[in-house]
Amino acid sequence: MRIAVFGAGGVGGYFGGRLALSGNEVAFIARGSHLEAMRAGGLKVESIKGNFHVHPVEATDDPSEVGVVDAVIVAVKAWQVPEAALAMRPMVGASTVVLPLENGVEAPSQLAEVLGREHVLGGMCQIISFIAEPGLIRHTGVEPYIALGELDNRRSERVLRLHRTLVDAGISAEIPADITARMWEKFVFIASVSGMGAVTRATIGALREYPGTRKMLVRAIEEMVAVARALGVGLRDDIVERTMAFVDSLPYSSTASMQRNIMEGRPSELESQNGAVVRLGESVGVDTSLHSFIYNSLVLSEMKARGILG
Repeated sequence: MRIAVFGAGGVGGYFGGRLALSGNEVAFIARGSHLEAMRAGGLKVESIKGNFHVHPVEATDDPSEVGVVDAVIVAVKAWQVPEAALAMRPMVGASTVVLPLENGVEAPSQLAEVLGREHVLGGMCQIISFIAEPGLIRHTGVEPYIALGELDNRRSERVLRLHRTLVDAGISAEIPADITARMWEKFVFIASVSGMGAVTRATIGALREYPGTRKMLVRAIEEMVAVARALGVGLRDDIVERTMAFVDSLPYSSTASMQRNIMEGRPSELESQNGAVVRLGESVGVDTSLHSFIYNSLVLSEMKARGILG
């Protein structure tokens, strides 16, 4: 397949690299020193699943240079999705599908507003990875996994084709019965862990082991489950227990990318994660007191990181 990966960070770099390694034509949309390093020396990936190197690599900061592709994988930060949607239009033809691998649940609607709902799939991924240095992605935890599906859950030919392509690249991929529910399962985990980690500046291991923060983490998950169910999302009955079991399986030193961004004084996904929980909760009349506390505890530092607050 001809695939564009919009955002070549920890997520896009890893999955795009795997797709390129298996023979697909992959174009990476990147920028800055990371782009220059990829152009000069290719894309290197250090992974607990095995290191690999894609060289040469097609990389650009201009989507119009790429042209129309079969699929676009969207792997930018969540707040960048609306801007990315506008920028990727030269790559989206009549039969192009767009697969968001974002933290949060708002990306499909944001993409559909610009590109048309007919082009957009639902999607999510699981992986702990990041740019270790320009041109180098480091995958440190979690079995890499992608879920994808039509927003109405039809098992369409285009979804089946993209799924086959991912599996052939050695990626664990699934077409779940309900892609919206699967996206919310990820959202319930990542927003709770990210927010709690950012407020406490603690690792996931510390959060789950100290009784007080573990209780708060469970409460954060429960608030999100209540919001999802009020919105009609079909989460499983044991979602809280399953989410905490996943938390307990992660390396002790793990941290979420939003937490790392906040701790480093950089713009983060606060609005798309805990901010979204608060907004969605208000829209359906569900109390999200803990997420409101997390959001309002962090929003001033977020404003400072974005140059809004001195």
